[in-house]
Amino acid sequence: MVKNIHLSKCDSESFSDPAFYRQIVGRLLYLTNTRPDLSFAIQQLSQFMAAPTVNHYKAMTRVLRYIKGTPGQGLFYSTTSSIHIKGFSDSDWATCPDSRRSVSGFCMFLGDSLISWKSKKQTTVSRFSSESEYRALAIASCEVQWLTYLLADFQVVFKQPALLYCDNNSARYIAANVVFHERTKHIEIDCHVTRERLQNKLFVLLPISTHDQVADLLTKPLEPIPFGHLLGKLGVLNVYSPA
Repeated sequence: MVKNIHLSKCDSESFSDPAFYRQIVGRLLYLTNTRPDLSFAIQQLSQFMAAPTVNHYKAMTRVLRYIKGTPGQGLFYSTTSSIHIKGFSDSDWATCPDSRRSVSGFCMFLGDSLISWKSKKQTTVSRFSSESEYRALAIASCEVQWLTYLLADFQVVFKQPALLYCDNNSARYIAANVVFHERTKHIEIDCHVTRERLQNKLFVLLPISTHDQVADLLTKPLEPIPFGHLLGKLGVLNVYSPA
């Protein structure tokens, strides 16, 4: 998608064939099961199924051109990857021009292999960027918990805590701080959810630079160079490209 352009409900005139738009986006949703690079764009397009506009249709055709140009692109799973959960959590604060809700994104790796990812608009409006980052962190911590249970069902021993990376200093401070401040009372439930798992040593919360935050690709449109850089870190390869 084009960087710094946020789709909205009334950004242009109505599209003449909304049924066609819904049909194509409905098919594109299936691709997000194997193509994490499409998750954010399709999440954005699916918000306007009821009343698509011309700009929404143009954004959809841009996604279709991208898919046509990368027919051999997909996830690579190594046979020598370690059994260790590693996750990345990120959010884009107040990105929706209609509701001012933030977009959360996370991606989970088993060793070097990407096994779980999500791009989703948050259910409530966040007053601060640190609040939206912390809500995304709470969602990611729940995913780590679920993957831990899943590995246990497969008789895979959880030998060491998972690694969870977050590029927001305030969110990491709230997770590590045992005192609730006045400005964080409204996110108390998410504080409990994340801190409880952190204190139980389910995961270790680590800092990471925005440049290396691979979940950034799931929360906002990026320029081609950073998009390609993060795509390689996700383990998405094109079988038709030179090695």
